[in-house]
Amino acid sequence: MKKLSFVVVGSGFRAMFYGRIARTYPELFEMKYMLCRSQEKADRIRTQTGFSVTTSKEACEACRPDFVVVAVNKANIADVAEEWVLRGHTVLTETPAGASLEQLERIWELRERCGCRIQVAEQYFHYPSLSVGMKYIERGDIGEPFSLYISVAHDYHGASIMRKYLSVGQEAFAVAAKRFRFPLTETDSREGAVTDGRTTLRERDIALFEFASGKIGLYDFSGEQYHSFIRSRHIIVRGRDGELSDQVLYRLDDQHYPRPKILLPELEPRYRALETKRLRDYVRMWKPELSLDEIEDEYAIACMLYDMGDYIAAGKEIYPLRDALQDAYMWLVLQEAVQKPGTQIHAREMPHISILQGVPQDA
Repeated sequence: MKKLSFVVVGSGFRAMFYGRIARTYPELFEMKYMLCRSQEKADRIRTQTGFSVTTSKEACEACRPDFVVVAVNKANIADVAEEWVLRGHTVLTETPAGASLEQLERIWELRERCGCRIQVAEQYFHYPSLSVGMKYIERGDIGEPFSLYISVAHDYHGASIMRKYLSVGQEAFAVAAKRFRFPLTETDSREGAVTDGRTTLRERDIALFEFASGKIGLYDFSGEQYHSFIRSRHIIVRGRDGELSDQVLYRLDDQHYPRPKILLPELEPRYRALETKRLRDYVRMWKPELSLDEIEDEYAIACMLYDMGDYIAAGKEIYPLRDALQDAYMWLVLQEAVQKPGTQIHAREMPHISILQGVPQDA
């Protein structure tokens, strides 16, 4: 594989993943620059990480990267992606693709009408702990999946996982939701363990998605699940012939006899070049629930960077843009439902794309 070079626009928590990945796989990736908004922040990041940083867009363009990663806050991500594709660059944006219906429409228009090259780094289907279950479901081991309980990831990430496990594609759907607030003793954070006994009120969104095919998804998530030693993450997928429960597959054999199977995280052969000893050691360990360690996140993003080579060379999408827009759209409808508890919100099939294809908004 040809070594890929990129510039990262942004310098927050997500942006740092790309710098670390480039450092882990120097034979595969090179981060030319991390573009910061202020010299003060650029100096601080350079000192803390040793990354190549700049405040100059001109310097980023002059280094002629293979593509530009946009990793800014979600409110601005679509605008910044638009700026860089209109400068003539291939762009990989962090999630979500946009934070409003208007932004989603613009992203699709940039691709469909202007021929701009845009991809979205929706990485969860590359998590070894999740992809193994998806493989067995796609193979038909539990029959056609018809219901899912998901308490794994927030918003658009949760939507992506839900659609993958249920194979609902771009189906129309309806959703009813409510937001709750519960107390929690804090135990962990991005900065490390919390041991002073402090408590906070944490929001939890619970929503029922009903798809046109009759399949359902129950979404139940709170941000505390990313950083807490006393909150776990779970997924249950049910079909006629079995069930996936976290890391255990319950299925029937050819004689209709139950054959439960313990699932270990799996690494995809395509990404053999991304394997490290730490990663291989990690996937050898079985846990009864989904831990989804940060090592899986970095591996999943590295898979997307790896696939950018084929996208640049042949236009093969690393994650279909249409899917990324659907994920973000489901998040927007979920947020509307949360603001109207007790009301079921009906969403049409990919309205932002239909509008751009000349279909009236109320069709």
